[in-house]
Amino acid sequence: MTTFVVGSRASNLAKVQVREYLAPLRERFPDITFTHRVILEGGDRDRKSPLSNVSATSGGSAFSTEQEAALSRGEVDVVIHSLKDLPTENPSGLILLPPPGREDVRDALCGSTLAELPERARIGTGAPRRIAQLKAIRPDVEVVPIRGNVPPRLQKIKTMRLNGVVLAVAGLRRLGLDDAIGEILPLNLFPPSPGQGALGIQVREDNDAIREVLSAVGNATTDIEVRAERALLAELHGGCSVPVGAYASAQPDGTLRLHAQVTSLDGAKRVTGVLSGPSGEPEELGATLAEQLLSQGAGAILDEIRPGLLR
Repeated sequence: MTTFVVGSRASNLAKVQVREYLAPLRERFPDITFTHRVILEGGDRDRKSPLSNVSATSGGSAFSTEQEAALSRGEVDVVIHSLKDLPTENPSGLILLPPPGREDVRDALCGSTLAELPERARIGTGAPRRIAQLKAIRPDVEVVPIRGNVPPRLQKIKTMRLNGVVLAVAGLRRLGLDDAIGEILPLNLFPPSPGQGALGIQVREDNDAIREVLSAVGNATTDIEVRAERALLAELHGGCSVPVGAYASAQPDGTLRLHAQVTSLDGAKRVTGVLSGPSGEPEELGATLAEQLLSQGAGAILDEIRPGLLR
């Protein structure tokens, strides 16, 4: 019997994502055994330092470096990531396969709604993108840095006396925590991290056997959407520590529509763009919209932000 080893982070959400991904594969390939191996990342060991510092210490990404190393060494056959946590460049010898269908891409405010937030409300989030987008519509808000898995962050509403926290709808729904959602935030004001809601399916390029098996559950529409978003992020030389929001949506006429926004950390400056193009050229669409954003002032915003994030 063939056995494939599947790697992931240690969080409950990561484990749920593995089960979600493997369910149709186990049904379709009953003669294949899929075993799960948990791999601890720098961002899981250190829950207090800024993610940019953790990434610098790990020599890569706070949430993917150790898993990618295990994959490269042949200790696992595939790694299931949250795609938004992955750098836009794969290490040599590794590739991303088309992900399965995508969960909701949006962010949610938990503990309150935007309209109910009092003056100088205390909102928990550690993500520069979410901080910037909140400040853009509510400059009075006090952002309280928080990190950790989804349930502990929700608990901090009480333990840290917050008015709310901002989390991804996808993670809340995958964990069955829909009831915690106070308001789903509008996409036009809060475009998500590129790849949010999608899984990142990473394998070794030379592993033809698992590539053939996993191709059975890849979703072509999700694939072109996230490729456009990640191409835009790559062209902006951004990562999960940079306030870039983007989402792409396949249209009924066969085109792909990409919306993106770059926001200064104080929320005072926003550069937004929307572009449509052929669905068969997602990387070109992403790169072209990124160039337009740069020409409109996004480069200056990012140049101001990056030094502060790296301190």
